[in-house]
Amino acid sequence: MVREILKEPNPLLRKKSEAVLDASKKEIQDLISDMKETMKKAEGVGLAAPQIGINLRVAVMEVNQHSYVIINPEIKKLSNEKIISEEGCLSVPDIWGLVERSKKIIIKGQNEKGEFVKIYGSGLLARVIQHELDHLNGILFIDKTAKISKIQKREAVEL
Repeated sequence: MVREILKEPNPLLRKKSEAVLDASKKEIQDLISDMKETMKKAEGVGLAAPQIGINLRVAVMEVNQHSYVIINPEIKKLSNEKIISEEGCLSVPDIWGLVERSKKIIIKGQNEKGEFVKIYGSGLLARVIQHELDHLNGILFIDKTAKISKIQKREAVEL
């Protein structure tokens, strides 16, 4: 089921998320399914549960045609090498900004089956992971950027 994506300044986006106690519960499995469907419909590359009003530490991502689900993620290692790149967010529509993030990351958590996993990310995957983990901690990319750009909405063109 496609869910509504909360938009800034909704206060739920600024709350730190709670740990999932049992990843195998049907409610968590349904949540993951809804999050994947919502992310795809919105043409996003990542979505955290707080973005749909659920205060749990769950994120889904799709990067380079590979799907990731992470429950209760913890950062194990961040590279010292940083990259500044443009980011946007489904919860902050039509706004883009330059954000500095680590080039590589290692996180651990659980997958959708409740199994403990490590995800090694570099490049775009590392950026998306860090962006989604920020959501789980009540942080938005606009909190980390010095330069924000607003995109003008385009009107539909009839041919």
